[in-house]
Amino acid sequence: NVPHCSIVHHLSLHEPSPPRLTDTAMGCGSSTPGGSGSAPMVGSSKPSIRGLHKQAVVEGIHNVDQPSLSEGYGEDVFKGAVADKYLKEQGLTCKDLDDYTWINDKAKPDQIAKAMMCWALDRKATSFCHWFQPMASTFRHGDTGCVQMSMLEFNDDGTPTFELKGKNILFGETDGSSYPNGGMRDTHTAGGYLAIDPSSPVFLRGDCIFIPACLVSFDGKALDEKTPLHRAHQAMSKEGARLFKHMGMEIDGMVNNIGLEQEIFFVPREAYERRLDLQFTGRTVMGRMPARGQEGCDHYMAPIYTQGRVLACMKEIQHQCFKLSIPLKTRHREVAPNQYEFAPLFGSVITQTDQNLVVMQICEEVATKHDLACLLQEKPFAGVNGSGKHNNWSISTLCGAQLLNPSDLTKKSGNSEIFPVVMAAIVAAIDQYGDLMRLSVACPGNDFRLGAMEAPPSVISTYLGGQLTDYLTEFMNGNVYEYKPSTSPVNLGVDILPVVQAPAEDRNRTSPFPFGGHRFEFRAVGSTQNVSLVNVVLNAMTAKVFSDISSRIEAGETAVEVAQDLLKKHFRSIFNGNGYDPEWPAKADALGLHHIDSGVEAIDKFVDPKNVELFSSMSVFTEEECKARRSILLDAYVGTIEMEVGCMCDMITQHAIPSAKAAGMDSTAMQSGVIELKAAMAAIHAAADNFEAAKLCRVLRLETMIAVRKIVDDVEGECPANLWTLATYHELLFVDTGRDIPR
Repeated sequence: NVPHCSIVHHLSLHEPSPPRLTDTAMGCGSSTPGGSGSAPMVGSSKPSIRGLHKQAVVEGIHNVDQPSLSEGYGEDVFKGAVADKYLKEQGLTCKDLDDYTWINDKAKPDQIAKAMMCWALDRKATSFCHWFQPMASTFRHGDTGCVQMSMLEFNDDGTPTFELKGKNILFGETDGSSYPNGGMRDTHTAGGYLAIDPSSPVFLRGDCIFIPACLVSFDGKALDEKTPLHRAHQAMSKEGARLFKHMGMEIDGMVNNIGLEQEIFFVPREAYERRLDLQFTGRTVMGRMPARGQEGCDHYMAPIYTQGRVLACMKEIQHQCFKLSIPLKTRHREVAPNQYEFAPLFGSVITQTDQNLVVMQICEEVATKHDLACLLQEKPFAGVNGSGKHNNWSISTLCGAQLLNPSDLTKKSGNSEIFPVVMAAIVAAIDQYGDLMRLSVACPGNDFRLGAMEAPPSVISTYLGGQLTDYLTEFMNGNVYEYKPSTSPVNLGVDILPVVQAPAEDRNRTSPFPFGGHRFEFRAVGSTQNVSLVNVVLNAMTAKVFSDISSRIEAGETAVEVAQDLLKKHFRSIFNGNGYDPEWPAKADALGLHHIDSGVEAIDKFVDPKNVELFSSMSVFTEEECKARRSILLDAYVGTIEMEVGCMCDMITQHAIPSAKAAGMDSTAMQSGVIELKAAMAAIHAAADNFEAAKLCRVLRLETMIAVRKIVDDVEGECPANLWTLATYHELLFVDTGRDIPR
């Protein structure tokens, strides 16, 4: 019994619509993960899978079984053909949904809400929620928040019915008192106000539809990760259009596209449930390495065991994501035992960020069904590689010109000088705001990754490759011409094998921000992170330098003159060498590059005057919001270490010491270690402020806890296995061997 929806009049968010994230903006190159290609967003209105299949058969690309390929794709996302069916019943089409101004229309919100409800009921979903992203939610399942509301209502005669109105999907309100706020509101001003994000499609899981939304306080301060990402993206689009107009290319705006490579660990559920530290903090605070780790590099990209539960789990994750229009293009083993990776196609930064949060949640939930636990933390195990989330980053105009693809940009703009100007702007932004880039990846888990020969060092620089570096050098020195990168033939020395064409840039995995394949790859991002802050920084700093160039042009300089000057001042941020070289950090310091080993010190850069000026001038954060976010990140760091220390003390007291005593071993050193840990935490609780507390926590974590851990790990090595009650690394790290292989 579906009621007629009431009309809601005069609805307005009083904000201009963001640049339309159209399919034409998705790129013009390769559509592979890690390339800046023409990949669809969630629920893209590109041809359906069935249509693409027919085209493939005609063109002889690949003949596949049509029903199995198309069945279920995108059925759980209200977008494209799925939405069009229900929108037409209300007199609309998917084009109305894709035009974000519908939120300010008098009639369309009710029409769209009714279409959503009919779709939901057909999918047996009877609830809805606004789905938002609280700040610093590293330990929150899914890194998101929601209050699920039933669509159940009652008719005048008392009979039940379902109803969803425009006002229900446009706005929401929740109690924001228990979310991190950094002092931006008091407990007696606890309102949290939600507004739909029309650029990110509504999706369905279980019996509930999820409406992506932004969360703000009573006075409009951002209490989430999504709102500032929109602000930074809007600034980049606006300033990019301004700059391009000065260079003779009129555009409506720009879009930032990203592709995220998600690394994870799968461990046996039974062993996971015998590790308090893994359950509470996501990493092992103690544990002795077994005889085998990653010495043989035998796990990296090895075949996934076809009869094992990990492959079954990964296939189910891919299937659930497929239904949500999240095509996880690749799956493979990573370097460490039990470490794996998923990677999707490229898409808009807003949608891809939302999708990645969904992927992480699905990974955790599906793993449980397969008697596994999915570990998202950056460094769950000592002695083997940790996990990252490479943030492949590119920009295109809304008409589809790729800013980081020189031939495409020159062809569509008719101006070969735009590409070197864009590159000069990015090089300058890296040099000026490298401290913010380091801040954006200062999650607690990265304490153990950055500079550890498994992730880039904490020196912020960029790799451009020899050809582009040489070109920019000549451009900087006055020789202005079109950049045309060339490939290099690699002959394998066998007549029947093809000649490989190597691209202009190699892969430099030791650089935190290398260029290649028409995109930059921010390799230092942590695996648990919501990448909003990462891309807030990248977009805001790019917008700021675009703005500065435009201002100088408006004052009388040419774009080329400004770009040449920027390169002369900031060329030092280009480093094509080995970032793992032990001598590089000292050389970087001599050059004056941003080098911040401590994540705590990096977080403090949020309130550096130049950074506050950047964010405020681009209308991303106010000074108060900068201070609040600094405080929230510091509190999150302190809370993380406090939980880890608590787990360590409990595990030593309740497991390690009793096991040692049962084996007739001396436990005095472990008892002393617990006393030392508790004393250190008491000093932290007495610290003057959260910055001082965080600095003490870092010392406690990287020095005291490691020293105590060694004591416990040595005892584990001597204790008979049948007396050691904690799950060992041997039990945790080899899910595809021994008893864990299904018979």
